[in-house]
Amino acid sequence: MFADLLREGSWLEASIDTAQPDRKPIPKPDIRRMLVPMGPVVVFAASNFPLAFSTAGGDTASALAGGNPVIVKAHSAHPGTSALVGHAISRAAEKCGMPDGVFSMFHGSGATVGQALIKHASIKAAGFTGSRSAGRLLFDLACQRDEPIPFFAEMGSINPIVILPNAMNERPKEIAGLIAGSITLGGGQFCTNPGLLLIIEKKGYSNFLDELNDAISTIAPSVMLNEKIHKSFETDKHSALNQKGVKIEAVSRHEITGDNLAMPTLASVNAASFFRNSSLSDEIFGPYSLIVKCKNENELEDIVGTLEGQLTATIFAADKENEDYGSIINQLKNRVGRIIFNGVPTGVEVCGSMQHGGPYPASGDVRFTSVGTSSIKRFTRPIAFQDWPDYELPDELKKSNPLNIWRWVDNYLTKENS
Repeated sequence: MFADLLREGSWLEASIDTAQPDRKPIPKPDIRRMLVPMGPVVVFAASNFPLAFSTAGGDTASALAGGNPVIVKAHSAHPGTSALVGHAISRAAEKCGMPDGVFSMFHGSGATVGQALIKHASIKAAGFTGSRSAGRLLFDLACQRDEPIPFFAEMGSINPIVILPNAMNERPKEIAGLIAGSITLGGGQFCTNPGLLLIIEKKGYSNFLDELNDAISTIAPSVMLNEKIHKSFETDKHSALNQKGVKIEAVSRHEITGDNLAMPTLASVNAASFFRNSSLSDEIFGPYSLIVKCKNENELEDIVGTLEGQLTATIFAADKENEDYGSIINQLKNRVGRIIFNGVPTGVEVCGSMQHGGPYPASGDVRFTSVGTSSIKRFTRPIAFQDWPDYELPDELKKSNPLNIWRWVDNYLTKENS
């Protein structure tokens, strides 16, 4: 996908303003602008995706595609997998005649190796997927350097789902099944796992809860990726369930018959208790979700207004029902990178239009995505060439357009000469 992007070329955002030497009162120079690599990029591998967000994941692929050498800080949760994939990348680079050092990988603790990498003077940018505490620590270190660098962090999300009354009343079984599957997919270890369900206590809500509870209770416990993740899930879950006003709605009926198995769990709380306890909006990484029961639309709107930045939000609505909840939907738009209609947030399509990022703390920079071809923009920077001789310009900016790419020339998108 990234190879196709590079061949097509428009991602470079080549922009040309041709000279107007006779312009009055002063001549206009020839200015040509494009994106170029930033330099060596550190990628902090994620624990929950040993392939998609780790050694050869989207961060590494997009940084390499942008023309940058990559240094991966392997995650301690899967050192063997990291080593195998890292070796494959190194062999591929050698076979393709890439420069020695285009890819490197380090094992070791985040406190030692990770911090040393982020502080190294040669590093020009970094990508991270993990917890808010670790991400914020590295972000602060990146800013405190003599030369601060961009640090693109994905740091957690509870991905709220709003089920509007008519949809809840008309399609209780269908919606409950979709949500239960999303909560428990992959042991709840997706960054888009829906951890918060918001409903209004109107006609049909009791039946919907029964359907959702039944759906959750029939799903078997699932294996978590490692002992540390499982331990954190159990600790955080029990802490949440012990909060005042929180009630267990459903737990899997299946028995736990192995190690590191997480029991799918659904809890509920009323809006008043949720308002009083900010910890109830904390992410619990695993197959767990909290239902917040609102008495009316005003309570629902107030809840949405208190939410932090999220990767996603979802609206389940009946035909044209969403038109009556415009204020709530607009509030959600201001808090997320992706808003979903009558679907679930899990299952992130890797494409040019995907936005996987959101306002802090979902990600460190709301303007960028870590999934899809647009993720390449994180590891590039713009440079403009003014009045340079054509033969010394990059091919992307030469008058003859030898690469035949789309370029903005005097405010028109074209492949013509400039």
